[in-house]
Amino acid sequence: MLRGAGGALLALPYLEAMAASTTAEEVPLRMACIGLNFGLVPQLFFPTKTGRDYELTDRLEPLQKLRNDFTVFSGLDHGVNAQGGHGGVHAYLSGVLSKNSAGMPEANISIDQKAAQLVGAHTRYPSLQLASGNDPNNMISWSASGVAIPPVSHVETIYNLLFQKMDPKLRDRTQAELAARTSILDLVKTDAEYLRRKVGARDRRKLDRYFGSVRAVEKRLVQSSQWLDKPKPVVDYHLPAAANTFDFVDRVPLYYDLISLALQTDSTRVITLGLADIGANYGGFQVSRGYHQLTHHGKVPEYITELSIIEQFHMNQLARFLSQLKAVEEPNGKTLLDNCMVLFGSGMGNASSHSNKNLPLLLAGGGFRHGEHKSYFKDGAKKVASPAGNLFVSMLQRFGVETDRFGTAISSLTGLEVPG
Repeated sequence: MLRGAGGALLALPYLEAMAASTTAEEVPLRMACIGLNFGLVPQLFFPTKTGRDYELTDRLEPLQKLRNDFTVFSGLDHGVNAQGGHGGVHAYLSGVLSKNSAGMPEANISIDQKAAQLVGAHTRYPSLQLASGNDPNNMISWSASGVAIPPVSHVETIYNLLFQKMDPKLRDRTQAELAARTSILDLVKTDAEYLRRKVGARDRRKLDRYFGSVRAVEKRLVQSSQWLDKPKPVVDYHLPAAANTFDFVDRVPLYYDLISLALQTDSTRVITLGLADIGANYGGFQVSRGYHQLTHHGKVPEYITELSIIEQFHMNQLARFLSQLKAVEEPNGKTLLDNCMVLFGSGMGNASSHSNKNLPLLLAGGGFRHGEHKSYFKDGAKKVASPAGNLFVSMLQRFGVETDRFGTAISSLTGLEVPG
């Protein structure tokens, strides 16, 4: 960072001179999780051959130059069979349907929030949740109390959160509001603790979950207060005018740009992005039907052809994003992609058949040994999948979380290795 007059900071690319004072252990790992609502056409995403010599499918072709930087998984899902398939999309990052989470120690906490528990105190934002719209299926981040964390969808709001300098008067007012909220929480907590002693076991469990939410809010308030007087980084990046009014296809690259900058400036180390809401406007594409209708193609060739245009757009944007991360050098001699695990996929396996089975999942970066298609089907007929939560356990362990389970998964994923 360069510090200028008035405390302004300019985010710089990591330089070799910085490496002398920064050890490999001090370069943090990051996590970015990207979710599509309706999956991908299975036969166009999954390779037929496993191992390193698999042939890139149509969907994976845009990632050809990054082949050794990602792994494709088949035979993984969460074992959920949600009504209509759509009801399982929110379990993409948790592996647990919200309605089934009541008796679980951390409810249906999502992997990003589990990671944020470890590193969230080190950055201005413990985590960021972004989405391309207000579709409920974009609610893919869940707290340890089983509460969906609403995402931010306006690109200008995201930019301002990350980089807009706060007016001193607004800062003072915000500081006072945070103090007032903390006082209110103290009062509410006292009343709730008294009530807890008066109710039965079932109601106590509900109150315990409530307490968890209160504690999480308290932590966020304290952290927000601590960062109020710290200047935000200044970056050489500006949004186009009226970016919030852009069509979906013109906004998606902006989301990825802002994620890349947020990670580079260490504004946060954990980010989720929900994409492809039902009402997305794919203006400029040669498609005659809406995205949602096309995903329920019923194997009609013309529908699949049009859907492929949209899906290929998403894969092109993913390739662009991963290339951005790979172009950033860090003090440990690695790239930002090496130091950031990027999960791309969906809680929907096959939208046409409303299936939550065999989820399309791709993991890039993060220091794992990549370059393969790995299949985890338990049977030759490819009907019985392994828990996708095993992948999340491996990711969390690599991230530094001491755990051998996540959601309903009770082990890590065999074969996913970190080079020695």
